[in-house]
Amino acid sequence: MDSSLCFPKICLLLFPALVLTSGVHSRSHDQVKVFDVRSFGAVADGKTDDSKAFLDAWNDACQYKSGLRRRLFIPHGTYMVWPVVFKGPCTGPIVFTLKGVVKAPVDKSTFSLDHWIAFQYLSRLLINGGGTFDGQGLYAWPENECACKSLPVSVRFNFVNNTWIRRISSVNSKNFHFNVFKCDDLEFWRVRIIAPDESPNTDGIHIGDSSRIRITDSMIATGDDCVSVGPGSKDVEVVDVHCGPGHGFSVGSLGRYPNEADVIGLSVRSCTMVGTQNGLRIKTWASPLKSSVQNISFHDITMKDVLNPIIIDQEYCPGGGCAKQPGSNVQINGVSFTKIRGTSASEVAVSLVCSPNVPCKNINLHNIDLTYPGGRGPAKSRCAHVNGQSGGVQNPVSCI
Repeated sequence: MDSSLCFPKICLLLFPALVLTSGVHSRSHDQVKVFDVRSFGAVADGKTDDSKAFLDAWNDACQYKSGLRRRLFIPHGTYMVWPVVFKGPCTGPIVFTLKGVVKAPVDKSTFSLDHWIAFQYLSRLLINGGGTFDGQGLYAWPENECACKSLPVSVRFNFVNNTWIRRISSVNSKNFHFNVFKCDDLEFWRVRIIAPDESPNTDGIHIGDSSRIRITDSMIATGDDCVSVGPGSKDVEVVDVHCGPGHGFSVGSLGRYPNEADVIGLSVRSCTMVGTQNGLRIKTWASPLKSSVQNISFHDITMKDVLNPIIIDQEYCPGGGCAKQPGSNVQINGVSFTKIRGTSASEVAVSLVCSPNVPCKNINLHNIDLTYPGGRGPAKSRCAHVNGQSGGVQNPVSCI
C-alpha cells in the first residue's frame, strides 16, 4: 500500500496507547476501574444464560464518569451468552478483556437478529485477553441452505472506530466469524480463527463499507474466505497471515446488488496459504450493475497445494443459471501480483478471466513461480479480456 495512504488515524493503529491515553495511561495500573462480569451475576457454568450480567457490566463500564480507565473483565471459565449488543457511545475508552470462553446458544430460535455478539457506535475500544468466542456452529451448518433465515454472524463491528482486537480466538462460527461494517481504523492482531474446512459461509473476517482496516500476524483456518473484502472497502491491509484451509483472500463478490461502492486500496503481503480452494481472488457477478476495483496489491505470498492460486473471475456464478446474463460491468483497474511462489493443486495456476464489457486494465504479473507437481505436466495460465504486463520469472508462462 502506498505510503500516502498512511493517514494520521491509521498510523495510530500501531500505537493504541496513544489513543487510549486521554489522561488514562499516564495513571498507575492500580487506578483502573474493573467491571467483573461475575460481580454482576455471571455464573460461568456453560449452561446458565449470562447475557444480563454481561450487559449490566457493559452498561456500567460504558457510562462510568470517573477519569479512571475502565475495564470489562471476563475471567477464566465458560459462559453461555445469548445474543447481545454492546452499544455506545460511551463516556471514554473501554478495555474488554476476555480470558474465558464465551459460548453461543445452539438453538437458532434464540437469535432474533443476524448476529450473536455486536459492538456498535463505539470508539477507542480494545478487545484482548486471549479468550475465545465459540459460535457452536456444528449443529447449525446443515441449515445453511435454508432460504428462510440466514445463520447469525458470531461477532459484528458496526460503526466502530479506532479499535483493536488482540489475541482473541473465534471458533466454529455459525456464519462469518467477524463482520466489519461502517468502521474506520480497526486492527486485528494475533487473532486465531478456526472452523472445519467443510463449514459453509464461515468467512474469517469480512469487511464492507469500511476504511483503514488492518489484519496482522494472525492464523485463519476456516470453511470459506480467510478474509473477504466487500463493496465500499478502502485501504485494507493483510500482513503476515496464515490462511488454510479456506477459500483464500477474496475481493468480492461484487456487482450483485445495486449501488455498491467501489473497492479502493488493498494490500496483501507476506502471507502463507496452505490447502486453500483459492489463493488470491477477485470475483464479480456478470450483471449490468456498475462499480470498480482499484489499487490492489498481492506481494510476497507463499502457497502450498492451492487449487486456484491466482484468479480473477468476472463470470462468478456459484449457483449456476447465469448463462444468459450480460457480462460484468465492474471495472478492475490496477492489480499487481508480485513474488508469488509455491505449488498449485490444479493445472491452471493463473486464471485471469475479465469482462468483455469492461476489460481489466493495468494488471501486473512479476516474479510468479507456481509449479504443478507430481509429473502431471507444467502449470498453465489462462487469460481473457486482460490488459497489462508481466516481467521477471513467469512460471507458468504469462498469458498477458
